[in-house]
Amino acid sequence: MNYLTRNKEENLLVAKQLNQLLADYHIYYQKLRNFHWNIVGENFFKLHEKFEEMYIDARGKIDEIAERILTLQFHPVSRYSRYLKISSISENSPFQTDRDMVMILLEDHKKLLYQMNIVIKKAEKVHDEGTIDLIGGYVKDLEKTSWMLNAWTKSKVSQLKADIVLA
Repeated sequence: MNYLTRNKEENLLVAKQLNQLLADYHIYYQKLRNFHWNIVGENFFKLHEKFEEMYIDARGKIDEIAERILTLQFHPVSRYSRYLKISSISENSPFQTDRDMVMILLEDHKKLLYQMNIVIKKAEKVHDEGTIDLIGGYVKDLEKTSWMLNAWTKSKVSQLKADIVLA
């Protein structure tokens, strides 16, 4: 039964981009676990907790993306070997400083946001409001997390300078 108002070719355009996002999220999720397990130093407690919060969020999004692909009547990619081939996000060594971990994640956020924008553009082209709504919320969430991580990288001196410029 076809319960969708779009044809299979239109849904395929969106499902392909969602599978790319799914691959990106899987590698990102595992990287968050890696950093959560391997964080050391004076920021251990804060970042250990933050990385856990982030990977729990990513795990939920992975499931929702896969379910959206199924809703569009396609199959989600489900093998890590395939994720590693198609993901725009790469693995990292666990031996990073706390600052490097955060900077790596901010770079990954750019890649995720870029792919989310591609998904939204494809979904808009075929009037796929369900996908647009789902991914739009992800954009908002990831932008907020990025802002918070970016703020963590700033020194108090740089913040004071920014405050002076805005005053």
